[in-house]
Amino acid sequence: MLNLIKGEVSRCVLCNDALCSKACSMGLDPRRIIKALRFKNTLGAYLRVTDSCAFCSAPCEKQCILDNKIKIKDVLTSLNNEKKSFNKEIKEANIETDFCGKKIENPYFLSSSVVSSSYDMVKRAFDMGFSGVSYKTISYIDIHETSPRFSAVKENNSFLSFKNIEQLSEHTVDENLEVFKKLKKNYPNKFLLVSIMGRNDDEWISLAKKAYNAGADALELNFSCPNMTEEHSGSDIGQVPELVKRYTKVVVDSVPIPVIPKLTPNVLSVTDAAFASKEAGALGVSLINTIKSITEFDCINDLIEKDKDTIFSIGGLSGAAVKPIALKFISEISTNKELSNLYISGMGGIYTYMDALMFMSLGCKSLQLTTSIMEYGYEIIEDLIEGLKLYLGTYNKTLDDIYGINIKNLVDVVDRERDIKILPKFLRDKCRLCGRCYISCRDGGHNAISLKDNKPILDPNKCQGCHLCMLVCPFDAIVSSDIKINKYST
Repeated sequence: MLNLIKGEVSRCVLCNDALCSKACSMGLDPRRIIKALRFKNTLGAYLRVTDSCAFCSAPCEKQCILDNKIKIKDVLTSLNNEKKSFNKEIKEANIETDFCGKKIENPYFLSSSVVSSSYDMVKRAFDMGFSGVSYKTISYIDIHETSPRFSAVKENNSFLSFKNIEQLSEHTVDENLEVFKKLKKNYPNKFLLVSIMGRNDDEWISLAKKAYNAGADALELNFSCPNMTEEHSGSDIGQVPELVKRYTKVVVDSVPIPVIPKLTPNVLSVTDAAFASKEAGALGVSLINTIKSITEFDCINDLIEKDKDTIFSIGGLSGAAVKPIALKFISEISTNKELSNLYISGMGGIYTYMDALMFMSLGCKSLQLTTSIMEYGYEIIEDLIEGLKLYLGTYNKTLDDIYGINIKNLVDVVDRERDIKILPKFLRDKCRLCGRCYISCRDGGHNAISLKDNKPILDPNKCQGCHLCMLVCPFDAIVSSDIKINKYST
């Protein structure tokens, strides 16, 4: 995608009831097109853009609420020009699948959190297209939340990471059971995954039976919440495989529906907990929950500049920053042949259909979202669904082609080729002579790049093929080449 489009799209705040769309005299919806681009649904944006913007006076731009207004006309015109060079027929694929034996219309669920904590919220999400919900964890614990309880690390109006110290549902068990009954009555084809948390055998069994009788399609066992104030609950259980096995078994033995332990990432490896889950009769696992963390470094300003202490607490980190960690833990299960028959419900930083493809390529059969919804609302599902349908359809693929496709490509670092180097390639027409590649290679690489008239020049003898230069280039002017050199040839 053109850098102009990327930059302007990243600045858009995606207003509710956007004035730019109301002002469009050409019958387009600029906000919807920009939103599709924001969530990498480029094919969906292609379907909505036309030639008309080139002949328009751009009243949409005048309505932009930003002081430095988004160049909407330039974005849509550039997008339309890019569309003309796209030489494939854009078409949709069917993204129906199954999870734990139940057919679902798409792989997207709400995860167990504040986004799934009432009937009205879940109803709205279902109506917008989510195929299932892991309802916010029910328990017999008397929950009292603190306020405020969220923080975030932000850049360009977006969360890089998000931290919460929220716990479980504050509604009573009986109140939540009525919600489950109503959801199953009104949405019988949606997947109702009920998250439960007990403190002893009796509580686990009681909650399991009540949720089953209220219509749950499956149970998610919360062995992973990092924010519990009660001992022997949440991640305290998930860190001890023996407890995972014990409580999974008492639930499996008490109800005839699938049981899915939710595993904690606050361990070195989830393999032991996954084996414990399987041995106890679980049909699948879900992961990851949030990672224990501290984010409020802005408190330093209060402490030093204002001479004021600002309290903060360890909480659970989520959002885009945890996606690589989530994929690592998921791969532990999907690449283990003894665990490969477990259903996996994956979560951790899913914002786009491309994120979804990554999780599914490592074996996930359903995907759960929270942080992206908290940031952008349930409407994020539009581009998650459309993006996946259009990508698969246009490239003649199905979900079955995607599930687990990357498992075979995951290679242990000890097995990586170490005798060759692959040189980078400089695209001179894209280079803006900023020198970022030179600085990074000089101070963080192998000093293989020099400058001549501000143009980067590669010394192939010094280059080790690490590709740091490619990663730091702001203009995508450096790519990996096809040139492979034996490092030890004479």
